[in-house]
Amino acid sequence: MPSLSVHASIARPSPTLAITAKANALRAKGVDVIAFGAGEPDFNTPDPILAAAKQALDEGFTKYTASVGIPALREEAALKFQRENGLDVKAENVVVSCGAKHSVFNALFATVSPGDEVILIAPYWMTYLDQVKLCGGVPVVVSARAEDAYVVDPAAIAAAITPRTKAILMNSPSNPTGAVFPAAVVRQIAELAEKHDLWLISDEIYERLTYGETHVSPGSLAPEMADRTITISGCSKTYSMTGWRIGYMAAPVAVAKAIGAFQDQVTSNPTSFAQKGAIAALKLPDEAVETMRLEFDARRKMALEQLRQIPGLNVPEPKGAFYFFVDASSFCGGDDVVLADRLLEEANVAVVPGSVFEGPGCLRLSYTASRDDLKRGIERIATVLSEWT
Repeated sequence: MPSLSVHASIARPSPTLAITAKANALRAKGVDVIAFGAGEPDFNTPDPILAAAKQALDEGFTKYTASVGIPALREEAALKFQRENGLDVKAENVVVSCGAKHSVFNALFATVSPGDEVILIAPYWMTYLDQVKLCGGVPVVVSARAEDAYVVDPAAIAAAITPRTKAILMNSPSNPTGAVFPAAVVRQIAELAEKHDLWLISDEIYERLTYGETHVSPGSLAPEMADRTITISGCSKTYSMTGWRIGYMAAPVAVAKAIGAFQDQVTSNPTSFAQKGAIAALKLPDEAVETMRLEFDARRKMALEQLRQIPGLNVPEPKGAFYFFVDASSFCGGDDVVLADRLLEEANVAVVPGSVFEGPGCLRLSYTASRDDLKRGIERIATVLSEWT
C-alpha cells in the first residue's frame, strides 16, 4: 500500500491509556487491580451539570453550533477568566474546543511554524512533545529538579532561548509532578516572554486543585502579557467531566479568530449538549469544587506519609493537581518502564513510568483512587519493593 505521511510517525500512543487498558484487561479476568495511572477524578460529574445536559437533549439541542462554542458558554468562560484568573478578556477572546488537549494543540498550531523552537519544562505531560512536533516545531527541554519540588529555575529557561525560540509552554499546577510555580517564578517566566517577544502558552487545567499554594495566571500580570499569553483551562479536572471533552482558552482576538477558522475546517463545534453542561459547571458555587479539592488533599496527605515510609523512594510533596512523582531509580537499575510493568504484574498496581514525561527513574501515581485503594495499593508496592532489595 502507499506510505503513510511523516505526521503518522510522530504521534505516539498514549502510555497512560495503554496502561489503563492493560489494567482493565486484568480486571476483566477477575484480577483485583488498583489503578494509580489515569489522571481522572473518581467522582461523578455533579448533578446540576448532568441535569443541564439532559435538559438540552430533551429540548433537542443536538445540532451544530458555532465552531468556537455557543455565545452563552464563551461569555461564561470569559467571566470565569475575569473572576478566577484576573484576565481582562471578553467572549471574543474565548474559544471552546474538544477538551483542553485540543486547546493546547490549537494554540501551538496557531503560533508555531516549522522550525520554530518551543521550550518545554520537564517533567512534562508527554502530549506536549508530540504536539509541538506535529506542528513542525522543535521541542527544547528545560529540566526542573526534584530537590526544587520540580519548580523550574527561570534562569534555565533564559539559557535555552535562541533566535529560533517562538514560545514557552508552561503547566502549573503540573502534570506529572504536582508542582505549583510561585508568583515570583511565574513573573520571571513572563518577563522572559516579554523580553524575547515570545508566546507564552499556559496550561492551567489543574488551577483549582492546589494545596497551600496560590495559582497565578501569567496573563494577569500586565497588559503586555495579555497580548502574548494563551491561557488554557477546561472542565475535565475541576468538575470531573473528563469524558465530556470541553476545554476552552483565553487568547488575543487575532489568535482566537485564527483558531476559530482552524476549528471550522477540522472539528467544527464541541458537542452541543456538553456545552450546556459546561455552562452549568462554570456557574456552580465554589463549595462544589472545594468538596472535591479537600478530599484530594486528604488523600494526598495520607498517601504522602505512607509512601515516605518505603525505603528507597524519594517522594517530593506535590502542591497541586493529583499526582505523586516518585523517584524510584534505586529499583530495577533505574529502568522505570520495567519497574512499572513488574508492579502491575506482581503487585497488581498500575502506575505510569516517569520516562514518558522525561523523568527517567520515576513513577507517576495518581491519587484519584479512593482512600482504601490508596492504602491497599501503596501497601502492595511496599511489599513488592521490599522483596527486590
